[in-house]
Amino acid sequence: MKKIAIITGASSGMGRDFVRMIDKIEECDEIWVIARRLDRLREIESETGKKILPIELDLSKNVSFELYKKMLAEEEIEVCALVNAAGFGKFGKFEDIPLNEQMNMIDLNCKALMAITHLTLPYMPKGSRVYQLGSLSAFQPVPYITTYGATKAFVLSFTRALNKELESKGIKMIAVCPGWVKTEFFDRAVTDDTIKYYNKFFTSEEVVRRAVYDMYRGKDVSVCGASIRAQVLLTKLLPHKLVMKIWCKQQGK
Repeated sequence: MKKIAIITGASSGMGRDFVRMIDKIEECDEIWVIARRLDRLREIESETGKKILPIELDLSKNVSFELYKKMLAEEEIEVCALVNAAGFGKFGKFEDIPLNEQMNMIDLNCKALMAITHLTLPYMPKGSRVYQLGSLSAFQPVPYITTYGATKAFVLSFTRALNKELESKGIKMIAVCPGWVKTEFFDRAVTDDTIKYYNKFFTSEEVVRRAVYDMYRGKDVSVCGASIRAQVLLTKLLPHKLVMKIWCKQQGK
């Protein structure tokens, strides 16, 4: 029985840093890395000690799930760790962002995450771990990051509920909900100056290390940084109408 780890969105950012971390902490025979850019996935092979299997899939397309399902069924495998890091965001006024991009955000951030999780769980034994990439925006409505924030609210709710369901199977799941992280995410997300205020940036390595730390502490949500955890607490205590007003004032709206 071959023991593997699977990471989506592995070509850059936190997905790529999760590959490096999983390579260090998981006792697996192989790591499957999934993304659209095959050339970037092949670069990872020189960065790890374990065997890497690059898989070129566009998870915004339904055909990818059938291909993935077939790959899982073709071998005798156990999945010790799954990381769903594929996703993207768009900042700006809702009506200014093209509909196809809004729908692609929902497809990749929500539907693909749910589908990959559903297809992978039958291969996960007791002691397996799942990291779902959320966002600080999951904890409150976020004007001008409207659809992206809503997709991450889905990830947070889905992850916490499913983690509870999986307790009897001994599978742990955590929502990784960072604040601002300086990665290639911003190359696609930012197209104008709608969002102007960024209070603090973290590195993807910091977020990944905190996620693993929180996973092994038995948490179902990971938030990197004491100041960001304080912010999350405030969003729970304050009316969201006030939270949105503060956010909009920070952005000059």
